[in-house]
Amino acid sequence: MSPTGTWSYPTSIRFGAGRISEIADACQVAGISKPLLVTDKGLAGMEITTRTLDLLEEAGLRCGLFSAVDPNPTDLNSNEGVRAFREGGYDGVIAFGGGSGLDLAKVIAFMAGQTRPLWDFEDIGDWWTRANADAIAPIVAVPTTAGTGSEVGKASVITNSESHDKKIIFHPKMLPSVVICDPELTVGMPKFITAGTGLDAFAHCVEAYSSPHYHPMSQGIALEGMRLVKDYLPRAYEDGTDIEARANMMSAASMGATAFQKGLGAIHALSHPIGAVHHTHHGTTNAVCMPAVLKFNADAIRDRFDAAAAYLGIEGGFDGFCAYVDDLNASMGVPKTLTELGVDDPDIDALTDAALRDPSTGGNPIEMTHENTRALFEQCL
Repeated sequence: MSPTGTWSYPTSIRFGAGRISEIADACQVAGISKPLLVTDKGLAGMEITTRTLDLLEEAGLRCGLFSAVDPNPTDLNSNEGVRAFREGGYDGVIAFGGGSGLDLAKVIAFMAGQTRPLWDFEDIGDWWTRANADAIAPIVAVPTTAGTGSEVGKASVITNSESHDKKIIFHPKMLPSVVICDPELTVGMPKFITAGTGLDAFAHCVEAYSSPHYHPMSQGIALEGMRLVKDYLPRAYEDGTDIEARANMMSAASMGATAFQKGLGAIHALSHPIGAVHHTHHGTTNAVCMPAVLKFNADAIRDRFDAAAAYLGIEGGFDGFCAYVDDLNASMGVPKTLTELGVDDPDIDALTDAALRDPSTGGNPIEMTHENTRALFEQCL
């Protein structure tokens, strides 16, 4: 059976097969009468998108479409989207798609009413208080993959087109007002996207569970999120029409993003600059980096992963968990190295500097230095 539920954690979530039919009502609840649907170029012409637009039209909502979203969205994408939002006179955003589309849509809704530049709202200290909160447009989020969990997040990752750094833009009101998680929308995902996005959710749970910060609620969510990935990602990968598996992976994605309030770590600190410079798929990059980072953090996380392995039914404690990760990656054709992933002739020192600037470093249980971070990149390459 495909699970169904209506939740209020951390925002209003309508979860279950077929619930995309509630998109017009979700807009009404969010206070949106003229939405701009933001998605990526690949999804723009697909049946799940056109069907959603038809549902909105049938309900009398005049909806626009913006799809100029790069796989790693940039400030240039944001500027273009904000211009489309303002010129079209829209009053809210439907964030529709995978992590790229969701992240950019949230930024468009956030920036549409601001007068300061985007980078003034980077997630540093209290910079978010610079924003005019009353000018932030409401957001309805509809994920079509099961990975980033951006639908339940208060931030977006945007690449600076000049420096090629990935930056986190944060504001509490970037959290969507209503989320529709309909696993039927993920049925058409190809296997490599199912694997990459699912392993992204897994990385979020693993890093949140590894983080040294105190947040027992997130710790529990991360542990159960890992279990859902272990039980259901192989099923979703083998049979894309398995709605129960697809549904549980959507739950795992939202759980991972909720859990990493506790912190991320070296996996994301490495993958962010790699993706920004070499344009690799984020979730797959996380998967490639994970084995080396687990070993890097071993002294600090061994005991807690001994316990996690027992809960997950993995023999051998921490070492067994590491072996499980290797086997899971191999079973879904994940490259063993960044070189196999397509990272050619990297500037390792520049990547290292960018990794150390990434806010994810603050959640790693072992302090990251230039020396050990560079060595990590070399191991992953």
